[in-house]
Amino acid sequence: MSQNSSTPAPIDYFLKPGFIYLPAKPTAISTVLGSSVAVSLWDRSLKIGGMNHFLYPYADTKEKATAQYGNIAIVTLIRMMKSNGADLSKMRAQIFGGAFNPKESSRNVGRENFKAARDILNGSRIKIISEDIGGELGRKVVFNTATCEIVILKVDRLRNSDWYPYRSER
Repeated sequence: MSQNSSTPAPIDYFLKPGFIYLPAKPTAISTVLGSSVAVSLWDRSLKIGGMNHFLYPYADTKEKATAQYGNIAIVTLIRMMKSNGADLSKMRAQIFGGAFNPKESSRNVGRENFKAARDILNGSRIKIISEDIGGELGRKVVFNTATCEIVILKVDRLRNSDWYPYRSER
């Protein structure tokens, strides 16, 4: 599986919370984040990339071992990349999200999420090339898997219209 970086990303895909996506063709993966975190991985030689979107840092039981948890979502994305020929030494990571709104909760799950992402990526020896984390604002993120380019739009609050045009079920 190889994505040609000179090819524009012709496919748009909306990544819902608790999911992982590694496309076979160049794709613009979009997601919307509050306290949740998205990690993008990209192999600079193969020019392939994928993204996860998780809600909580660590699953502490087998029953909770789903992509809603960072330790599962990140390790699974790494495995998916490797099974498609990616090399750990050539992978690059980016971390997004992890906002905290003290009016909504006393627990800063966002910080726990991005700290878990950093710990797992560093433990896997994957270089983190950028982060846009923390703060109080939500984010709309678009990741071009062909070029590793990211667009981030920060929003004061997430509205139903932030999910447009991705309202259909996948």
